Amino acid sequence: MFVPLLLTDFLDRAVLLYGNRTAVIDGSREVTYAELNHNVNQLSRALNDLGIKKGDKAAYLTRNCLELVEGYYGVFQTGAVMTPLGTSLSAEEYVFILNHSESRVLIVEEALYSRISSITDRLETVEHIIVIGESPAPDKCIHYHSWRDQFPGHPYDRVELEEEDIATLQYTRGTTGQPKGVLTTHRSNYLHALSAMHHLRVSDRDRLLHVLPMHHANGWGAPFIYTANGAVQVMQQDMEAPVTAQHIDAYHITVVHMTPPVLQTLLDYYKTQSISPVNRDVRLVVSGEIPPQDFVHQVETELDWEFVQVYGMTETSPLVAVSKVRPQHQHLTGGQKEKVKAKTGFPMIGANVKVVDEEGEEIPRDGTAVGEIIIRSNHVMESYLKNPEETSQSIKNGWLHTGDRAVIDPDGYIEIKERKRKTAYSSSYMDTMP
Repeated sequence: MFVPLLLTDFLDRAVLLYGNRTAVIDGSREVTYAELNHNVNQLSRALNDLGIKKGDKAAYLTRNCLELVEGYYGVFQTGAVMTPLGTSLSAEEYVFILNHSESRVLIVEEALYSRISSITDRLETVEHIIVIGESPAPDKCIHYHSWRDQFPGHPYDRVELEEEDIATLQYTRGTTGQPKGVLTTHRSNYLHALSAMHHLRVSDRDRLLHVLPMHHANGWGAPFIYTANGAVQVMQQDMEAPVTAQHIDAYHITVVHMTPPVLQTLLDYYKTQSISPVNRDVRLVVSGEIPPQDFVHQVETELDWEFVQVYGMTETSPLVAVSKVRPQHQHLTGGQKEKVKAKTGFPMIGANVKVVDEEGEEIPRDGTAVGEIIIRSNHVMESYLKNPEETSQSIKNGWLHTGDRAVIDPDGYIEIKERKRKTAYSSSYMDTMP
């Protein structure tokens, strides 16, 4: 039997099995999955009232917040395309992305409105700007909660969707030129979520702290993965180490997604303050730059947390590789196990990952020869929006060419030596992931 793989299934499952359980904690606000679903249905109707329909782009400029989680599912129900924006881009980048994507609606957090207030007259397709906040909306804008709350929250009659319909449009900074819009489908995001759930051992007992912004690739898939399992999701709006440390203990967090620089600030905080976390039952899912082996030692020995290294990029929804100690390595001790965990890892279920030379042939598995990582997977993007040249340069003969340089050892563990793109930081918030 063929049943389309649609991202709306994940919230449906959570409501059915965990309706009365806490879904999202955002400061003093706390909602159950049933309440979240009510808000989502209101949002879908509100978007329809503005004329938003299947295929339209709905852009979000917010930090991690309850309304962004609502947006994931409220936008999907209408058949529109979720288009999250980095929070520290330049005015010119916002103009380019909003016009290039042809976004019809922009939902922006009050604290970030100043980033786009000077460019609103240059936005060619944005018909409505909706502001999330307690204050009255600026002139010619709509107040989010007043607008959404006009509509009922009973079950929404969804538009007919196919799994190959575009669900998300995310912009990633390239090494040169303008940002590129990455198009992914319901199917690619869905299959990625199933694979990630397995490899990260996600369950309904998990309590996720959203430290990485949800527009960041390693944060983007989290509301799919953890919602489907009825996990509790705690919002955090910056990456300041004291706040992270306090939240991990106060909310009994079990899993956090991070990058090495963010993790380093947390480790430094614990060291300089001469304190240790009370909560020891934590899995750190680390992605981005190549982590030093010492990170694993500090996390697992000093903090008594579990270190899980993952690899991916916006173009792969995002994760395609994970590094864990497999059964044949259980006999290793101390630094040898840490060395394995610090590697980029082996392919996740549903991902075919190779390291090849300039002729496209797989390099020797000797841990020495260096080649390029290429990926073939259901997780891989459909294309770059309106950019067939970049698409054809990146996807060749059915393989995504990452530009990342790596070696591979006899056991199949990949180890990156050089990443094509670097993660960008600004104002204590992250804008992109390679």
